[in-house]
Amino acid sequence: MTIQTAKLSNPAVRAFVTAVNAHDREGFMTLLAPGATMSDDGADRELAEWIDREIFSTHGHMEVDNESKDGRALIARYSNDTWGEMRTRWSFVVEDDGRISRFETGQA
Repeated sequence: MTIQTAKLSNPAVRAFVTAVNAHDREGFMTLLAPGATMSDDGADRELAEWIDREIFSTHGHMEVDNESKDGRALIARYSNDTWGEMRTRWSFVVEDDGRISRFETGQA
């Protein structure tokens, strides 16, 4: 059962998923706090290079199946042109100003 993006409870996470699905790199970058970091399958990655390779140059798309931790943790079916579709987990650290300072993803 997919959760509509508009119904995701955390505004920053909702905007993150919206930007990914709209292929809006500029909008995506405005959601991130200065110096934001991320990890993929437990390994820290260089954020700009990773998002270009895994999201924006490969038409990344998220279909959220579940949210928890006040909307800051997701289980989603993630697809892109490189890997096809996989079940993934996402967690977010959202700062007081509403921007994301870290996100972690990996296979669920």
